[in-house]
Amino acid sequence: MDTGLLIMRVVIGLIFAGHGAQKLFGWFGGPGLKGTGGWFESIGVKPGALLAVVIGLFEVIGGILLALGLWMPVAAAMIIIPMIGAIVTVHGQNGLWMTKNGMEYNLILIAAAVGLALIGPGAYAIGSW
Repeated sequence: MDTGLLIMRVVIGLIFAGHGAQKLFGWFGGPGLKGTGGWFESIGVKPGALLAVVIGLFEVIGGILLALGLWMPVAAAMIIIPMIGAIVTVHGQNGLWMTKNGMEYNLILIAAAVGLALIGPGAYAIGSW
């Protein structure tokens, strides 16, 4: 069980942190702060620049905490909050499936974050030392 939790935490956490790095720094082909903030403004989410920083930090910090297995309830919240925002502002209106830009991916991440927070990080985690 501990190995499974480790794999889930590291994969989900690092991918989520990567999404935040796309927003904050433009890494991995992302738009960076200016592009993310501008996109937020274009869909009516204001102030775009400030929210780009906040959401980017939530994603990077939450993803790293999850990967390390540290402060799991905080890590989960830092993943769940941006995903709920994404559902409310973009994906929810498109239905469930990603083929129509729906909320499928967001719901999977929310479920994984809640599950990991409830189960705990497992033995192979900084939070377990």
